[in-house]
Amino acid sequence: MTLTKLNENTAVMKKIRSAPTVVYPSSDGEPMAETERHRKALEDLVDMVDGHFRDVPDIHVSGNLLLYYEEGDPHKVISPDVFMVRGVSKKELRTYKTWEQSPTLDFVIELASPSTFTRDFKEKKEIYAKILQVQEYYIYDPYHEIEPSFVGFRLIDGEYEEIAFIDDRLPSVVLGLELGEREGALRLYNPNTRTWLEPSRARAAQAEIRAQDAETRAEDAETRALEAERRAQEEAQARQNVEAELAKAREALKRLQK
Repeated sequence: MTLTKLNENTAVMKKIRSAPTVVYPSSDGEPMAETERHRKALEDLVDMVDGHFRDVPDIHVSGNLLLYYEEGDPHKVISPDVFMVRGVSKKELRTYKTWEQSPTLDFVIELASPSTFTRDFKEKKEIYAKILQVQEYYIYDPYHEIEPSFVGFRLIDGEYEEIAFIDDRLPSVVLGLELGEREGALRLYNPNTRTWLEPSRARAAQAEIRAQDAETRAEDAETRALEAERRAQEEAQARQNVEAELAKAREALKRLQK
């Protein structure tokens, strides 16, 4: 190797080592949600959507995850409250980078409030439509403090068109489910089974109630069995007493006859 070539290689190595490393943080330092109601809604929605697609291997469901949509610029970032994307494995992600994963999303829900609804309806809506090409975008305010407090959009030819309510629910073509309020919370309805999906937290509580009911029924059955056994013993003792009295009467009658 010539001295000139060696100097060129050394210069290249120095340039590589001096190149700044782009850092994509996995947290923005902000709280997960504004209020407990927002947090519960976020957790429940992720849980229900993820559970609905549990057996589908290439559907990724997540929430409150930093999503970077321009390589080399960590400021080009957004954090959907709840999102679903096809073609991505279920493995855990620290961040979502569109140049490493699918560059488009299928489904997003933002949990809005008076302090966020302007960005949800303008800046985020523009990013979701034009850059991430989110097929369906929903905005929901758990406290009903903004108007509209619940709205959905579907991407048609690159533009969002509002989804019409059917039976007080918004039908999602992407999920094959319908979104609507039930008992004051946003839930998912399966039109095929005509049942509401419940988060695992609610299912666990229901299972515990059923277990307690079963235990109560078992205790009641045991009490009834003990009571029946007691009555049977009393009846058996009464029969023995009657038979003993009859035996005495017969003996007395025999003595009189003699």
